[in-house]
Formats: sequence, C-alpha cells, structure tokens
Amino acid sequence: MIRKEINEFDLKKTAESGECFRWREKEDGSFDIPAFGRLLNIKYISGNTYELSCSEEDWENIWFYYFDMTTDYEDIGKRIMAGKDDHLKEAYLLGRGIRILRQDLFEIIISFLISQNNNIPRIKKSIEALCKGGKFPYPGEVSDDIFYKKETGLGYRADYLKEMYEYTAAAPEWLEKLKTLSYEEAVSELKSHKGIGPKVADCICLFGLHHIDAFPVDTHIKQLMAKYYKAGFDLEACRGFAGIAQQYLFYYELKAEK
Repeated sequence: MIRKEINEFDLKKTAESGECFRWREKEDGSFDIPAFGRLLNIKYISGNTYELSCSEEDWENIWFYYFDMTTDYEDIGKRIMAGKDDHLKEAYLLGRGIRILRQDLFEIIISFLISQNNNIPRIKKSIEALCKGGKFPYPGEVSDDIFYKKETGLGYRADYLKEMYEYTAAAPEWLEKLKTLSYEEAVSELKSHKGIGPKVADCICLFGLHHIDAFPVDTHIKQLMAKYYKAGFDLEACRGFAGIAQQYLFYYELKAEK
C-alpha cells in the first residue's frame, strides 16, 4: 500500500462520468480498478490523500499516467470560472474532480462500440460478459460466439465487435498507428470502420487517445445543448480542454435526470 496526493480528483464522480465501465465500488467506499493486466484498489483517505494497493514502481510506470497526473485540472477550473459561460461554471462546480483517464486504447474502442444507443448499466453488463469476470480480452483471446450470446446483450453491435476483433488481429500495428495520428486524422481513420460514427469516434479520441479537444455529442449533450446553448456552444472558448468541459456538462445532465 502507498499513499499519494491527487489534486482535483473525485473517485465516485469519475466512476459515474461515463468514461470507465469496469470500476467496482466496494463497501468501504474504495474502488477496484482493472487496467493494463493489473487490479488496483484505491481508497479516499482525507484531503487530497488516496491509498493505493500498488508499489511505487507501478505508480510511476502505470497509475501516474492512468490518472492523468500531467494535466493541470486546477488551471482548467480557473479558466472555466474566469469565462462567460455560466452553465459551464455550474457544471464544473458539480463535476469538479472528474479526470480524463488514460485507458487502454483497444478496451476503449470495444467499450464505445458497445455504448452506442445504450445506457451505462447495460454497457457494463455487456462488458462484464465479454470479460467473463476476468481481464479484458484482446484479439485472439475470445471466440466469435461470445458476441452473439444472449447474456452478452450486444444485439446488432455484435457484428461491429466481431469485425473489429478480426481487423485488429490481422493488423496489430493499427493500434500503435492510431496513437501517432492527429485528432482529425484519427477521427477519419476510426470512421472508416463499421459501427464507428462521429460520436463513437470522438469518444475513442477523448478517452482512448487523449485528444482533449474531442467533444463527443451523445443524447445527453444534445439535450443540454437544446436547453442551455440554443445559439450554439463556444468550443473556441474551451480550446485545449473541450473534452474535459464536455465531461462536466455530461455529468451535470446525468445528475439532472435523477
């Protein structure tokens, strides 16, 4: 166990933000986080202090990166609060502590193929069935029949997953190539694949490739745009952190539904 100071971070808000689907909250309020072939338990202690079930070496090599410790979320908050968008300010104050995790790219691609026209509980259930309670399966580690099983609950998305698994198995270098592309190039490349439209491509760019100016527009974002931004959302005012602003707005709309 080690303890670390993580500023501008809220475990529960991040877990509920719609970007990660395999975190599991435990009775003591801690979270089990499976990522990169490891399982981390992280617990809030007090102030900005968290207890993590990993070594200093794994913190430096894996989790420091995973929790996006190099992004200055405090500065982003200051920029939002100094701006003219009152609704974004309100959303930031509610969602403050959400971080854009640096997750495994292939897991993100599959997760957001599953996410389209879907809700978070069903997405989690499908991913859990795909993983069979264990690690996230890479190409060659899962048989085609699992995509079509009733308990996996993929419906029409099964064909999308089967094709993506097959393509990535045949072209394993593709994932590394994606990481070298600009945001615009990555969107274009992703959309050339079956089942990936603008929203899914932007989600993959934001959550899998860490293109922070990606701004996914799903049903929740469309709803809040109709309510609060009839004249349009000023993306230019959020240049350099648009995707983070989107997460605050998304979380606000998610909570407004309850």
